[in-house]
Amino acid sequence: MKAQTSTFGNQDGITLVLGGTGKTGRRVAEKLEQRGVQTRIASRSANPSFDWNEPTTWDAALEGVTAAYITYAPDLAIPGATGSIRAFVEKATLRGVKRMVLLSGRGEEEAQACERIIQEADVEWTIVRASWFMQNFSEGEFLGMVMNGAITLPAGDTPEPFVDVNDIADVAVAALTEEGHAHEIYEVTGPRMLTFSELANEISQAADRDVQFIQIPKEAFAQGIAESGAPENIAWLLNYLFETVLDGRNAYICDGVKRALGREPTDFAEYAKRVAARGTWAVTDDEVAA
Repeated sequence: MKAQTSTFGNQDGITLVLGGTGKTGRRVAEKLEQRGVQTRIASRSANPSFDWNEPTTWDAALEGVTAAYITYAPDLAIPGATGSIRAFVEKATLRGVKRMVLLSGRGEEEAQACERIIQEADVEWTIVRASWFMQNFSEGEFLGMVMNGAITLPAGDTPEPFVDVNDIADVAVAALTEEGHAHEIYEVTGPRMLTFSELANEISQAADRDVQFIQIPKEAFAQGIAESGAPENIAWLLNYLFETVLDGRNAYICDGVKRALGREPTDFAEYAKRVAARGTWAVTDDEVAA
């Protein structure tokens, strides 16, 4: 178990949270502020604004920053991400950033190329290499499918150890504010693997409504994404993830959460009960009438 005493983040300047309005970034920022850490949320809508595609916005965001949580939208697998990460890390190091925590993805060669950029920098780095987010089904890309009662994706029987983004945030905050996490790669997963069919069953039980998983051909999924009007990079990413990352390479459980925090990761059943209790998956009056 790592040390739990904060000796860095709230004493040595500002902690920058890139993607501070996203799934993990929002939680990281909230948890840092709860610890009394001076925090700056970076996004295109923030003040100062931060845009990965506009390097001229980076200097203002980095003013007075000594630690940074780095997420790249929409994903480090996107072509061009390595160039942006390299340029940002170089600028951040020159501006005095001493500690960096990178959110990365499992089984993505492009993401691990970005990891190496951080690892070669003269900083205290930590890599948080995450499996698929549980929250994709409650506040993300697939919530609409859950509400429609059918998770229609080109995923087969390959299981995935889905991870709670609250666990990711806890690991990131520990790495940003505590000693003992420098030069660690925390591969974070949930405590068990689930196929998409099993995941749909878990949601059905928690939400008390029928949610099925329906496997569709990759070509049909790609066509549906294109017809939905999704941005080109999002369409590319979703197709990439189902064609590569879910090919079995990540079908194993890792101990990153326990190594970083000294506790077990959150189980999908616990997450599903929590989401259902908030009413996120509740049947609406219109659905009942139909």
